[in-house]
Amino acid sequence: MLNRFSRRGFIARLLAFCAWPMLPARAADDQSDSVEVMVHKVTGGAIVQTGRVKLEVPEFADNGNSVSLKVSVDSPMTASDYVKSIHLYGPRNPRPNIANFYFGPRAGRAQVSTRVRLGGTQRVLVIAALSDGSFWSASADVVVTLSACYDAT
Repeated sequence: MLNRFSRRGFIARLLAFCAWPMLPARAADDQSDSVEVMVHKVTGGAIVQTGRVKLEVPEFADNGNSVSLKVSVDSPMTASDYVKSIHLYGPRNPRPNIANFYFGPRAGRAQVSTRVRLGGTQRVLVIAALSDGSFWSASADVVVTLSACYDAT
């Protein structure tokens, strides 16, 4: 009874304990999906139309740590016709789902102004879900120059 643990058992447990932090971590909301999969989760496979959504973002950003962004959706915001949600995506970000904003008919207007972090040059995508079940989108390219020169040739 004194020799309950063998040396091999101790070494095996020690190695398992040391290897545990190196196991891949899974996020609770599984942000590893592609943008297409995330959009499909929001829309349920419905057709996403272009228009009604206006995305204002600078074409060039000196630094991707803080890029100003403004989204507005053309909607009367009445009890029968309003914007339910706005979803922002940046495919080159470590977590492509940048933000989700939810509205109700009493929100007044469907408009968001914020600053986002972009992980490099990419096309930012915005999806708006309306109360009638339709989905509208807009996108814009942002060149993150990281304080360097940009040559389009």
